[in-house]
Amino acid sequence: MQRRKFLRNSSAAGLAVSSIFNIIPATNAKAGSPNNNSSSPFDEITIDALQQAMQTGKYSSRSITEMYLQQIAAIDKSGPALNAVIELNPDALAIADQMDAERRSGKLRGPMHGIPVLVKDNINTGDKMMTTAGASALEGNYAAKDAFIIQQLRASGAVVLGKTNLSEWANFRSTHSCSGWSSRGGQTKCPYILNRNPSGSSAGSGTAVAANLCVVAIGTETDGSVVSPSAVNGIVGIKPTVGLLSRNGIIPISATQDTAGPIARTVKDAAILLGVLTGVDEEDPVTKNSMGKMQKDYTVFLDANALQSKRIGIEKSFLNGNTAIVALYKEAIDVLKKQGATIIEIELKKATSDLGDPEFIVLQYEFKDGVNKYLSTANAKVKSLQEVIDFNKANENTAMPFFKQEILEMCRAKGDLNSSEYKEALNKTLSSRLIIDDLITDNKLDAICGVTNGLACCIDLINGDYDTGFSFSTPAAIAGYPHITVPMGIVHSLPLGLSFMGTAYSEAKLIPLAYSYEQAGRKRKAPTFLPDSQ
Repeated sequence: MQRRKFLRNSSAAGLAVSSIFNIIPATNAKAGSPNNNSSSPFDEITIDALQQAMQTGKYSSRSITEMYLQQIAAIDKSGPALNAVIELNPDALAIADQMDAERRSGKLRGPMHGIPVLVKDNINTGDKMMTTAGASALEGNYAAKDAFIIQQLRASGAVVLGKTNLSEWANFRSTHSCSGWSSRGGQTKCPYILNRNPSGSSAGSGTAVAANLCVVAIGTETDGSVVSPSAVNGIVGIKPTVGLLSRNGIIPISATQDTAGPIARTVKDAAILLGVLTGVDEEDPVTKNSMGKMQKDYTVFLDANALQSKRIGIEKSFLNGNTAIVALYKEAIDVLKKQGATIIEIELKKATSDLGDPEFIVLQYEFKDGVNKYLSTANAKVKSLQEVIDFNKANENTAMPFFKQEILEMCRAKGDLNSSEYKEALNKTLSSRLIIDDLITDNKLDAICGVTNGLACCIDLINGDYDTGFSFSTPAAIAGYPHITVPMGIVHSLPLGLSFMGTAYSEAKLIPLAYSYEQAGRKRKAPTFLPDSQ
C-alpha cells in the first residue's frame, strides 16, 4: 500500500532472469539520456497496435516477447537499472510460441492474445516463478496453482512475462519503510528521476509500464498501491471496486480493501486488461456481488465526449498547497470544463479525515488473519506471521538492513476478527461508503476528481518515505470503491495524476470520463531517466 502518515541488497534476478538473458541479447542504454530507450519500436505502443502488427505478420508474439526481454535487459538490469522486474518467466517464449501457433490456426482468444504482461510478485502464478511479496522469508514459495485472475489472464491468451518488484509485504512491514524496496528485490527506481521513489507498493509494475518494459501490468492495492505508483510514473491505473476481481491466490493485507488492478499507459489498454480479469470466483465469495455488474469488455464505454453535460465534484482542499501542483490541477479542471463538464467544489477529504486511525486497526487485524491463512497452505518455509517475524529477526542483516518490522509485530499482537476493537473500527471505516454516496447523491455528481498524490519523494532507505501532500487514495480505498488515475502533467520533471472516483461498481461510468479527459489533455510523456533532480 502507499505509505501514509500512520506508516512511517539482495539480488533482483533469479535463475530464470539470467537464463533468459543468455538467450536474448541486450541493447545498450545509459542513465540520463532522454533517448536511451528510443531504439525500441515498442516505445509507447498500445495493445491495439501490437495486435495489428501480429495480424499483418510484422511481429509475432514471440518477437514481441523477445523485444520486451531486450528492454528489460537494457533498461532494468543495466543502463538506468530500474530494478522493476524481480523474476522472469522461463516459459514466456514457449507461451508466446503457443499463442502464435493458435493464431496461425485461426484461433484468437481476444484482445490480449499474445500480449506479454508483468505481474506483481504477491500474486500466485502456478509455474516456475516464486510468489514472495518481495520478502526473503518467502523465497522458495512456488504456488501450487495460479491465482484466479492469472487463470483469467492465461485464458485470454496473454503471455505471463515475469514478476515485478514491490514494497515488501505490500508496504505493510514497517513504520519507516522506503516504498519500492524489498529484501528479495532491492530498490526500484522512478524512471523519470532515478533517485526518486516510484511509490508503493506496486512500484515495479508502475515503473515497468512507464519505462516500456511491457505494455500493461497488474498491480494490487489496499490503499493507494495501484493509483499512486501509476500517478507518480505518469501512467493510468484502475483500482476497481473491491470484489470486481478475485483476491484468491493473492498474498493479502485486508479482506475489506484488497484488490488487484490494471496498470497501463492508456485508459483503453487498462480497460482491456480490466475486462479479461473479471469473473465470479467461488473461492472469493465477494466476487458474487459483481454478478450483473461486471463487464468483460469495458472498451465499449469509451467515449471522447463522455464529459459533456456531466457534473464533476473536485476536491476543494487541493486548490491550496504547492503552487505548481495547484496550477496543474486548475489546468485539469479547465480541461474538464472545456469538455462540457459542470464543476462543483466538494470536501471529501475533510468528511473522511477521522477514518485513518480505524482503517489502520482494521488492516492490522485482517492482515494477521489473512496472512496466517495464506501461509498455512503455501509452499513457503514459514507457515505463520509469527514464523515470518522470527525469520526476519534471525536474518536481520539481510531481511531488515534498513527498516524493521514494527507493523508485523503490531499485527501479531492483535486478536481475531471477533474482537470488539476490530468490529468497531470496521463499522467506522465502512461509514465512508455512506459519506461518498451522500456526497454524490446530494450534489448529483457523476464522479469526484482530485490530485491523485504529490510529487515522488526521494529514495531514502534510512529515514523512509516522506509526505509530499495531495494524497487522494484513502476515501475510495476504505470504501472499496473504484478509483482511476490518468496523467495530469509534469512538474519539475515528475508526473502527477488526476483521480476519478465514484460509488460501487461504477467502472463503466468512470472509465469513459477518464478516457474523455485523457483524449482532451494528452498529458502522458515518456520518462527520460534523469539521474537526479535538475
